[in-house]
Amino acid sequence: MAKKANGEGSIQKYYQNGNYKGWRGTLSIGYDDKGRIKRKQFYGKTKTEVLEKMTKYQYENNIGLIPADDEITLSKWFHTWLFEFRYNDLKPSSFERYESLYRNYIRDSPIGDIKLIDLRTTHLQSYYNDMLQEDKSISIVKTINKVIHTCLESALQQNYIYKNYSKAVILPKESKEESFTVFTVEEQQKFLKAIQGHKYQMGFTLAIGTGLRLGELLGLKWSDIDVVNKTLHVSRTIKAVMLHDKKGNSKRTLLEQSPKTKSSTRTVPIPDNIFKGLDKHKKEQRELKMKNRDVYNDQGYIFCDKIGNPLDPRKLPRSFKTVLKKAKIREIKFHSLRHTYATRLFEADVPIKTVQKLMGHTDITTTMNIYTHVMPEQKAKAVEKINELFMI
Repeated sequence: MAKKANGEGSIQKYYQNGNYKGWRGTLSIGYDDKGRIKRKQFYGKTKTEVLEKMTKYQYENNIGLIPADDEITLSKWFHTWLFEFRYNDLKPSSFERYESLYRNYIRDSPIGDIKLIDLRTTHLQSYYNDMLQEDKSISIVKTINKVIHTCLESALQQNYIYKNYSKAVILPKESKEESFTVFTVEEQQKFLKAIQGHKYQMGFTLAIGTGLRLGELLGLKWSDIDVVNKTLHVSRTIKAVMLHDKKGNSKRTLLEQSPKTKSSTRTVPIPDNIFKGLDKHKKEQRELKMKNRDVYNDQGYIFCDKIGNPLDPRKLPRSFKTVLKKAKIREIKFHSLRHTYATRLFEADVPIKTVQKLMGHTDITTTMNIYTHVMPEQKAKAVEKINELFMI
């Protein structure tokens, strides 16, 4: 018997457990990856009703309104989209973030097994509401929906779905307020004394003296230092990422990347006392290089391990925490050294636009948020100046 061509079908009476149920139509709609015919069935109380459903399906299929695969689930499509469509164009760090979102919030989630064609706003909304009830942050839920939205846009383009229902999700607004913790002047002085002779003294000092992000600090090379103008140029970052292959294997790797935004590429002045320390650090590194010259992999990094490789981003924050504990200084995050730098600039009455440039902020609002939260003294001074205007 000859195979039925795509679109051919039949209609016949339908029985279940010996009982008449109506009419059933069957259409051949193509072949699977093993060459077997794929069929779709239609049911109705009358033969005419089934025929109308089959005719409508064929018409919509011909004009491109029928999903390419009405069995694929969100989880399966997200994996295909990530590992086939985005594998080569995403930065490794972005791919790692997407893969983590997939593994933690989509693969085995309540929405993961829902077929793409059945997925509706109510499914997503309910899932997100439950996450918020479980104290997941608004930020992470918004990030998940943003990535799902992008994924479903691709499914829409590939004709797997009719409509992207993630657009209609409603999530609460995030509070614009963010708390920033910084060293007081007294704590900063105590910290600088505590790190004297520490193996990461230069790293800690440069972080608090230039406001560089951790990745930017570790990405610095000696070629980025302008000895005439006493400045450093930020043009790369070091980031630890999990590289994933299509077989599901992963490996933690340190990667050199370009800064995330255009504003992050910048030139920052180095205070004189810190600049002198850099010269000493370079001499010590030169001695280490000679000691390990047989295995030293000189890549020009200012901060590196004993054989010249980029320093693991986990090392400085861990050592920083240990230093604070030993010195009995209030615990703050390593990133707070960056906010401390901004605070000292504000205290020195440096214009906010200049602070924005030095910090590498794309939006001045970010700079303003730091100012608003860590500068109560400055606000008090401003009020005093206003009060003076009313003195008679």
